Amino acid sequence: MKYKAVATGGTFDHFHRGHAALLAQAFDAGDRVVVGVTSDALAAKEGKSPDQSYDERAEALDSYIRSHFPGREYLIARLDDYFGPGIASPDIEAIVATPETASRVGIADSLRAEKGLPPLKVVVVPYVLAGDGKRISSTRIRSGEIDESGALRRHPKDGEAARP
Repeated sequence: MKYKAVATGGTFDHFHRGHAALLAQAFDAGDRVVVGVTSDALAAKEGKSPDQSYDERAEALDSYIRSHFPGREYLIARLDDYFGPGIASPDIEAIVATPETASRVGIADSLRAEKGLPPLKVVVVPYVLAGDGKRISSTRIRSGEIDESGALRRHPKDGEAARP
């Protein structure tokens, strides 16, 4: 089903294939897409340590969207809490989420109900798996375990340099 407007979000540190899949589904599901990007303060509060600042992550995301979804209507919004603009906007009809994020939609719907807004439809995007069958994540990329495509990085033996 095509919605007038959908929301999605994430930290978007080390933009990877999982992020690309999330955005592809969001742009497939909605005529307009609101993409929330976790602020540096919220990331710290969640115990995350992105390598890239909010501005760097938002700029990389904007560049990706412009090149992969030309002419599409979108908004990048700073997320200072879990829910962002999807909660308060009557225009947002659905949320595009990973299984982890989808579990929080009930809380969002309660907050929307307090504002007289209808519940969000949920479009769940499955995790994109790396070469080892585990999900691709920015945490795994930061640790050097995998790269942005999900390819496993060879762990160096004593005296060897890690593969770039």
